[in-house]
Amino acid sequence: MFNFDEANKKGKEAVDTFVKSYTTAAQSWQAIATETADYSKKSFENGVAHFEKLSGVKSVEAALELQTAFVKSSYEGFVAEATKLSEMYADLAKGAYKPYEAPVAKATAAAKAAVAA
Repeated sequence: MFNFDEANKKGKEAVDTFVKSYTTAAQSWQAIATETADYSKKSFENGVAHFEKLSGVKSVEAALELQTAFVKSSYEGFVAEATKLSEMYADLAKGAYKPYEAPVAKATAAAKAAVAA
């Protein structure tokens, strides 16, 4: 016979798991958005500062040297930021899945037991 109390309990557990996962994902997305905005702002400010320095240069050699240093530092900054963001996305995926680990393991064990019986 269908057990309404058990179904209600399972439904509540499913909603609680979803809320935990959603909360973690929302916080992670907010952190990623903040990090991206901060990097964009910093990158823009560095570009403006570089342009101001470049506009005051008197020789082509000094301009090339300044431009080379700027491109190198910009590239290194981009690589560091991309690495940081990729770690944040990996943490997002892990955090969003974490609340589902126990229910999935429990369901898998129950399915294996049912097949074995």
